[in-house]
Amino acid sequence: MPVPTITWEGGPEGAARVIDQTLLPGQYVVLSITAADAMWEAIRSLRIRGAPAIGVAAAMGVHLGVRASPAATEADLERDLEKTIAHLASARPTAVNLFWALERMRAAFRRAKGGSVAAAKKALFDEALSILEEDREICRRLGSVGEAIVSDGDAILTHCNAGGLATADYGTALAVLYAAQEKGKSFRVFADETRPLLQGSRLTAWELLQSGIDVTVITDSMAGLVMREKKVQKVVVGADRIARNGDTANKIGTYSVAVLAKEHRIPFYVVAPCSTFDLGIASGDLIPIEERPPGEISDGFGRRTAPEGARVYNPAFDVTPARYITAIVTEKGIIESPDEARVAAVVGKP
Repeated sequence: MPVPTITWEGGPEGAARVIDQTLLPGQYVVLSITAADAMWEAIRSLRIRGAPAIGVAAAMGVHLGVRASPAATEADLERDLEKTIAHLASARPTAVNLFWALERMRAAFRRAKGGSVAAAKKALFDEALSILEEDREICRRLGSVGEAIVSDGDAILTHCNAGGLATADYGTALAVLYAAQEKGKSFRVFADETRPLLQGSRLTAWELLQSGIDVTVITDSMAGLVMREKKVQKVVVGADRIARNGDTANKIGTYSVAVLAKEHRIPFYVVAPCSTFDLGIASGDLIPIEERPPGEISDGFGRRTAPEGARVYNPAFDVTPARYITAIVTEKGIIESPDEARVAAVVGKP
């Protein structure tokens, strides 16, 4: 990555620096975000995306919102904090890291209560930077734990983008590949385009090329063929929310890839930090699925490709049942054949 996807520049009065992913690969633009509303818009519009990066962005957004508060008392500051948290929580519903980070910020405020307004604001700033740094460290651990699944000569299929663009540093699914590359392993990657917003061709392929990794872009509908032709030995994807039984929500189209992988006896791996697990829900049936604007399909990238009057269904995510997942790679270890007991043994209990 030329620069990290999201970072903080300066002290408490500084700004979040974010790569505008809606413009890649044609333009490389880094935004300076100094207000909570602007961070909400960046998350909602996918200028920043990927579950871990969204969590970091949300934490910074809380700091930005509270920083602007004129509150003279802790009680007034807390009201402004809750308004900011509620607003940021409305940006996107599926990626659990968003809500995890917002709760972290709320807890940091509660720990700081009893001091001064200035001290509470400083505690929130420090917590946001802690979340940023923790994500960087977790990305590296995911790579270290997961690189063992990559063998010399592998061809690996991935869907959507779960690399440095989706995190504060190294990625989740792509962290495994970067770590394998650093170990000297030779492999190649097939990147699904990932319709309708093409995060695979626009983002994953761009990112892998930056790192010198051999990548071939295919349309989503070609995945089954390359598996049948034995051109793929493994599938590695990220996740936006994982239920306690191992059911996993990821970018729309992931479920289809998992079913195809099962049919062709190809291992299917999910790579995600423990913060992506939602242990409060029993199964993927309870994961909220975001629906995006119909124009992303009917008028994708500014060109009308569906007739006027045709209805559009545009869920942003689907859920892959745990029975299709060979293993989930976390920073705490690999969960083979995930189910509730195996998830609890590695991640913990609700």
